[in-house]
Amino acid sequence: MDFSAVYHKTSEQMSYALNENELIINLKTGFDVKQVFIVHGDPFDAGILGGSEKWHGTREEIVYKKRLSHHMWWTTTLVPPYKRCKYYFELHTEDEVWYCFEDGFLTKEQMDMPGRILQYFIVPWMNSADINRTPEWVNDTVWYQIFPDRFANGTPDKNASDVLPWQTGPVTNREKYGGNLEGIRQKLPYLRELGVTGIYLNPVMEADSNHKYNTTDYMKIDPSFGDNADMRRVVEEAHKSGIRVMVDAVFNHSGTAFAPWKDVLEKGKDSPFADWFMINDWSALRERRDTRDGRFYSFAFADWMPKLNTNNEEVIDYFCGVCERWIREFSIDAIRFDVGNEVSHLFLKRMRKRLKKIKPDIYLLGEIWHDASQWLAGDEYDSVMNYPLMSGIHDFFLDKSMDKKEFEYMVNRCYTMYMQQCNNVLFNLLDSHDTQRLMSRFHDLDIFYQQLAILFTLPGSPCIYYGTEIAMEGGFDPDCRRCMPWDEIGSRENQERIAQMRRLIRMRQTYPALKSPYFHFPNRYENRRCVEYIKLDREGGKTEIVLNCSREGVHVGESGEVLFARRYKEGILEKNGTLVRRIS
Repeated sequence: MDFSAVYHKTSEQMSYALNENELIINLKTGFDVKQVFIVHGDPFDAGILGGSEKWHGTREEIVYKKRLSHHMWWTTTLVPPYKRCKYYFELHTEDEVWYCFEDGFLTKEQMDMPGRILQYFIVPWMNSADINRTPEWVNDTVWYQIFPDRFANGTPDKNASDVLPWQTGPVTNREKYGGNLEGIRQKLPYLRELGVTGIYLNPVMEADSNHKYNTTDYMKIDPSFGDNADMRRVVEEAHKSGIRVMVDAVFNHSGTAFAPWKDVLEKGKDSPFADWFMINDWSALRERRDTRDGRFYSFAFADWMPKLNTNNEEVIDYFCGVCERWIREFSIDAIRFDVGNEVSHLFLKRMRKRLKKIKPDIYLLGEIWHDASQWLAGDEYDSVMNYPLMSGIHDFFLDKSMDKKEFEYMVNRCYTMYMQQCNNVLFNLLDSHDTQRLMSRFHDLDIFYQQLAILFTLPGSPCIYYGTEIAMEGGFDPDCRRCMPWDEIGSRENQERIAQMRRLIRMRQTYPALKSPYFHFPNRYENRRCVEYIKLDREGGKTEIVLNCSREGVHVGESGEVLFARRYKEGILEKNGTLVRRIS
C-alpha cells in the first residue's frame, strides 16, 4: 500500500460536525486502496480511557468517494448518539489489509496484540457552539453583480459636469458615466423578472474614483451614487422584490482622503491615528510614487491606497462599528470583504462575533483567490469567492489536451477543500469586475453557455456579472467594467439571450438536485472530452449534465426530461453542445 498517500486528521475539512447530530469523516488515500471501512463508536463504550477496557466499534463500509488527480477522497456521515466519536480505518488494496490509526498503520496481528495501547482517532465532543454555521438562504440565491457607475443612470438630467455620455465599447478607470443607486432601483423589476434573488454591489461608499476602492468616508454613500436615503430605498425595494443585497467592504486599505490618513500626513508620528496604518519610514511619507521602497505598506504598490493596520484594536472597533451601522441603517444582508486574505484573522474573528450577534444570518464573504481553508473554520468568513473553480473551468476549455478526468479532478478538488456547509454557500462566478468577461475569452456562444450550465448546476450560490445575460464583452480590468447597453437590450438577439439566462436561473431554482452538494462523474461516454456528471437530491432525483467539449458529435440518447440544451438533436450532442436533463 502507498502509505504516503493516506491522510486524515480530526480537524478542518477532514473531520467535523455538519450540524448538532451529523459528523462528517473524510479520508484521503492513493488509488491502490480499493475499499475502506470505518470502525466507530463512543469512546466510553468499554469504560473510561486508560483502563483495561477492550474497545470494539461498529464496522461500516465507506461507499462515497471522489477522484482527485493523485488521490481518492472517501466520505461518510456518522450520527454519534452521545456527540462524541472514536474510530479507525480498515484499508483494503488488491492483496493487503491495513488498519489506520492516529499514529500510523498496523497489521491485524499488531492491532490485536495483547496490551497494545491503540491511538484511535477521537472527536471528543460535538460542541454546538463550535459548529460551523452558514446562512441557509445563500444556497437558494442567484446573485447579480453590479458595478454601480456603469450599470444604470436613473437621473441623467442631474449629471455632474465630469459625467460622460453613456456609451458602449471599451472603457478605462478614468471615466465616470453616472450610474447610480436610483438607476439600480429602477432596474429592480428587470432583475426580478430575470430571476435574480441577490445583488452584489461594488463599493458605494464615498471615494474619489469611479470604482470606489479608495474609500474616503465609510459612513457616507458617495454623492455621485446618491445619498444614504437612496441606499435605504434600494434595499427596501429589493427586499420587497425578494432580492437580498450584499455590499463591498474595503477594510484592507483606505484612500488618501480618508480622515485618519490625512491626519497622519499632517501630524506624523504624533497623530492619534499613527498606528492605524503600516508606516516604516516617516520621513518619506508624503512622497508620491509606488510603495516598492517600503516606506509604508499599501494595497499592491498603490501609494494612494494605504494599508490599514487590522491588528490595531481601535481599527477593529471602528470597522466593526461601520458594519453594524450598515446593517442597522441600510438593512443589508451580506458583506463581501475586499482583499479578504490580507486583513488579520483577529479582525475577522471579532467582526464575525459582533455582526452575527445583531444579524445571525448575515452572509460574510471573503475575496480570496486561492485555498481559503484557514479562513473557513466557522469563526471568520461563511465562504469565499470560488475563483479556483472559475479558473479551473476556464483552463479546461482553453487547454484541449485536458480530458474529462482532469475536469473531474479539478471540480472535486474545489469541493474537498472546505467543509460542506461552506461549499453550500460558495460564491461561484465565471467573471467579475476583476477579470476578463466570460464572452471575451472564447468568443463562442456555445462555449459561453456550456460554462454557464456548469455554474448553475454545481453546489454553492451562482453569480452572474451585469451584462452576462446578453453575453456582453469586455477585456481585462478595467475594460470588463463597460456600460450596460440599455438602448440595445430590446434587440431580438439580446432578448433571446436573456431568455436563455432566465431559463438557466429558473432551472436552478426549480430542481433541488442542482443546488445539492451530491454529485459524481460516471464517465459513461467514451469521448475523452465529453464531460458528464450526475447531481442528486435528497429524495433520490437525478439530473445529468453533459458537455461535449470535443470536435465530433457524441451519442447520448434521448431519455429523460430536457431542462436545458444547445446543439442537441435526436440523441446526438454536437460539438460544443450542452445538455441538462432529469433522468429520474
